[in-house]
Amino acid sequence: MITCRTAQQCGQADFGWLQARYTFSFGHYFDPKLMGYASLRVLNQEVLAPGASFQPRTYPNVDILNLILQGEAEYRDSDGNTVRVGTGEALLLATQAGLSYSEQNISSSTPLTRMQLWLDACPERSNDRVQHLSLSAQPHQLLASPDGAQGSLQLRQQVWIHHLNLPAGEQLTLALNGPRAYLQSIHGTLSANGEHHDGQKLTCGDGAFIREENRLTLRAETPLRALLIDLPV
Repeated sequence: MITCRTAQQCGQADFGWLQARYTFSFGHYFDPKLMGYASLRVLNQEVLAPGASFQPRTYPNVDILNLILQGEAEYRDSDGNTVRVGTGEALLLATQAGLSYSEQNISSSTPLTRMQLWLDACPERSNDRVQHLSLSAQPHQLLASPDGAQGSLQLRQQVWIHHLNLPAGEQLTLALNGPRAYLQSIHGTLSANGEHHDGQKLTCGDGAFIREENRLTLRAETPLRALLIDLPV
C-alpha cells in the first residue's frame, strides 16, 4: 500500500536560528509510533540561519546523508578533518565511534537549506569516512547504494536511494528491491501508483510509506524533485 504522511503531520521546530521539519521522532519531537522506518532512522528538512551551526556531537552507528538545497556548509570532525559542500551537492558521512561532528552555515547572508537522512549502518562494514557527489539534473540518478553502483555513494546498509528530477508531465517507473520504501517530495506535486494498490498524490514536503509493492510509477504534476528510498532490510 501507499500511505501518505503530509508535511503538516510532521514534527516542526522554529528556534530562530533553526527551522526544521521532522518525519520521524527527533530532538524534542517524539512519537513512539514513528521511531524510523526499517533502517531509515531520520529524515529531516532543516534551514540554518546565516552563520548558525550545530555544535560538535557524537552519533550512533549511522550513515548521514546531507543534500544541500541552498547555501554552503562546512563539516568538521574531532580529528580535524573538514569538508565544504554547496548547493546541488550531496555528502555522506560514515560516522565513527569516538568521533564528534559539527556543521556550520558558512555564509553570513544566505540560509542553509538541506535534507538530512540517517541510515543504520551494518557494524561489520567499513566505508570511506566522507563521500560526496553532485546531484544530477537528469530525471533519475541513483544517489546511494550498497555497492556504489553507477557512481553512487556507497552505504553500509542494503538501501538504494534514488534522486528524481522530473519536468511536469513526465512519468518514471522504478522497480523496488523489497517490501518497503519511503518516498519524499522535496518540491513539486506528484502522483505515486503501485502495482497492487490505489495511488496517492503528494505535494511539496509530503512523504509516503510504500509497502508490498514491486514497482512504483511516479508522475510529476508540476516540476518535481523527490527522493525514493528503497528499504528491503
